[in-house]
Amino acid sequence: MMEYIQPIIGFFILLLLGAIFSENVKAIKIRYLVSAVVIQVLLALVLIKVPLVSNFFEYLSYGVMTLKEANDYGTSFVFGYLADNAPNAPFDITNSAGTFIFAFGGLTLIIVMSAISALLWHWRIIPVLVNALSVIFKKPLDVGGPVGLSATANIFLGQVEAPLLVRPYLASMSKNELLILMTVGMSTIAGSVMVIYTTMLSPIYGIGLIGHFLTASLISVPAAIMYANIIIPSETKTDFPADNSTKMYSGTMDALTRGTQAGIEIFLNVAAMLIVVMALVFLVNAILGVLPDVLGQPLTMERMFGWLFAPLAWCMGIPWTESQTAGELLGVKTILNEFVAYLYLADTNTYVLSEKSNLIMLYALCGFANFSSVGILLSGMSAMVPERRKDLIAVSIKALWAALLASCMTGFIVGIL
Repeated sequence: MMEYIQPIIGFFILLLLGAIFSENVKAIKIRYLVSAVVIQVLLALVLIKVPLVSNFFEYLSYGVMTLKEANDYGTSFVFGYLADNAPNAPFDITNSAGTFIFAFGGLTLIIVMSAISALLWHWRIIPVLVNALSVIFKKPLDVGGPVGLSATANIFLGQVEAPLLVRPYLASMSKNELLILMTVGMSTIAGSVMVIYTTMLSPIYGIGLIGHFLTASLISVPAAIMYANIIIPSETKTDFPADNSTKMYSGTMDALTRGTQAGIEIFLNVAAMLIVVMALVFLVNAILGVLPDVLGQPLTMERMFGWLFAPLAWCMGIPWTESQTAGELLGVKTILNEFVAYLYLADTNTYVLSEKSNLIMLYALCGFANFSSVGILLSGMSAMVPERRKDLIAVSIKALWAALLASCMTGFIVGIL
């Protein structure tokens, strides 16, 4: 009986957690909430259950692994045997797993993917996909053209790059629309890091993992719009003029150069953030280690996150016996970042979850909803539209909460399917 009661209770709690922070509960439009949930379910059914789509994702995964091989080839040319799978190491390797250097074997792929994404955007391949997908969200969820375009672009671009597409319209957007842009940006992940996570987690989840990440980002968009509209309901929307253009680059070389430069910035930011975050986690746990054990185990930051986020994990459909572990991962994602959370998820010896719970967490962690992303979005969007800085600050924490709930709703939808 609990198998059926838990998702019903969890669903309404997830909605309630958004509604209790609403600025005007009476102004929430129920039909758009229903539309958002229906779109999520339908997209998940098509992307997960339809064999043709699943087969396409498998072929796409082979393409991802080819990209990884291409990246290893370029990295080995620059860094020699420090690269992943590099031949001709100047010593005998007795433990191949121990030779993997994350900065050279994994993170450099961000630079390659950033450059390729810029090329695909300039060649109008990504814009065609974005415009086609944005139709799914604009009218059913009652959002304007600029919001719909930027929200959909987040499936492929970063959380700061996507709003750049609609920069001329940011100044005239309502607080609701700014909240939507920030919420969607933090509830999805960029295509460049999708490839990183695919190569990192493929040994656990197997072929087709890129399909899970694409699905997670895609079905998180309507959930993010839904929660933003719950927290700040709005009657106004900004639309494109008839002569709108979304051109970002002046030519192929400009796209390649700027894409590479953006990739380097992301690479350095991620590498630096991982060093600092992991060091801080170690220091905090060392301080907590001075305190007496709790329930027979040392007190750690991860365990404290687990207690705080365990109820949220339960609402997604994870059994209570595993909610502590899942709550730790949710807490790590929110307080630190999803990169660290996925590193923890890959440690199957420490974070033991059932197959279903593993899949739910794969989707629930797929988003930039963390405090560092709030800073990144605030600095990036404030530079684009400085006159709206106060409004951006006012909605930033609400966007973080809405994005966290949106990712949890995505995990919930996948769990019930």
